[in-house]
Amino acid sequence: MLIEVNKDIMQSLTKTESEIIRFINNNEDRLSELSIVDIAFDTYSSPATVSRAIRKCGVNGFNELRYRLISKTNDDEIYNMGEIINKSFIEARQVIDRISVTNVLNIVNCLTESKKIYVLARGLTCYVGQEFTLKLQLLGFNVIFLDDPNIMEIKTRSLNSDEVVFIFSLNGETPELIESAKNANSCGSKVITCCCSENSSLIECSDYNLIGFKHNHVSIKEYEVSSRVSLFMMSRIIIDYMSAHLEL
Repeated sequence: MLIEVNKDIMQSLTKTESEIIRFINNNEDRLSELSIVDIAFDTYSSPATVSRAIRKCGVNGFNELRYRLISKTNDDEIYNMGEIINKSFIEARQVIDRISVTNVLNIVNCLTESKKIYVLARGLTCYVGQEFTLKLQLLGFNVIFLDDPNIMEIKTRSLNSDEVVFIFSLNGETPELIESAKNANSCGSKVITCCCSENSSLIECSDYNLIGFKHNHVSIKEYEVSSRVSLFMMSRIIIDYMSAHLEL
């Protein structure tokens, strides 16, 4: 039995939740092929109800349930896929755990009070910066995205105090980003950093920061193509709050 239930747990479950747990235990052999949406469909419920039923039984969500299952399987393909999925889950959960609500609100206030925002990024992190820039523009902000090291270093030498530099960096050690942050500091401009290292040089140059989590798993080891999930998540949290709660 994949999910062990005692009398107290059974009494806490609704009829639908009991059916969900019974379905999971009766279909353990094919559960690795099912998503939470599939289970909801087969039990005439919803993904939220499935998740709630699982948690009532002492399992911390559907991913933990699936991980319990794959850890017992002899199928290498299923096991390996489960391990990969679990890495993404760990990374996402770590980001949420590390996010400071106060820091997010301070960043939002800084952005809304600025006259102009310069978003800086390099390498694959440019995709994060470009999306963030576009969404801020759609919200009506005056935003410019820079990824050219020469341009960003020159531009940040002549900023005004009411302009903001927003930097995305995975490790926080890219030389041209650090130099740009120091230039902005000298001009009296605010610097905001989203990165995945609390000891990075960029953090030392920043007025506000959000620090995510970088998983040590690298899918393509010959190149620096580590996951940017943390940076995308932090970007999304800022944009979603500004979109939903601010009158621009």
